Amino acid sequence: MRWEELDQQPCSLARTLSVVGDRWTLLVLRDCFLGVRRFDDFEARLGVTRHVLADRLKRLVEAGVLAKVPYQERPRREEYRFTEKGRDLYQAVMALVSWGDRYMAGAEGAPIRHRHKGCGQVMHGVLVCSECGEPLVPKEIELEEAPEWQGQLLPAHRHARSVEG
Repeated sequence: MRWEELDQQPCSLARTLSVVGDRWTLLVLRDCFLGVRRFDDFEARLGVTRHVLADRLKRLVEAGVLAKVPYQERPRREEYRFTEKGRDLYQAVMALVSWGDRYMAGAEGAPIRHRHKGCGQVMHGVLVCSECGEPLVPKEIELEEAPEWQGQLLPAHRHARSVEG
């Protein structure tokens, strides 16, 4: 599998990585969720070269994750705003943040706290079942190929299987 062909793979993770699978792209998304909108602010916060930053922002716009929105007419200046598609990445980013808070934080602990406005409590993201609300645990999840992909994606000896845990 070639990196340039990830978006053609019959795998949702591979297709997603074709859009967000770069460290600079993930850091741009992080900063967007922190409220950064303008090119110069991204550049100053990330310390990335202008060329790399411009490329990552362009790709996110082309993928429909961000939109360029004018904030000034003369001279015309634009900022980057999430589309619905981009906002829907929040859960994925929060899952990575939660993992990092648990396994990569130093002795000081997590560098940023997330407070849920609804209940006022400091929280961490938990992925739950869309149907029953139970937390998702790998050994409790069974994978099965969609009928149109039957026999093409999972190992040949198992067409339905539990996630390895």
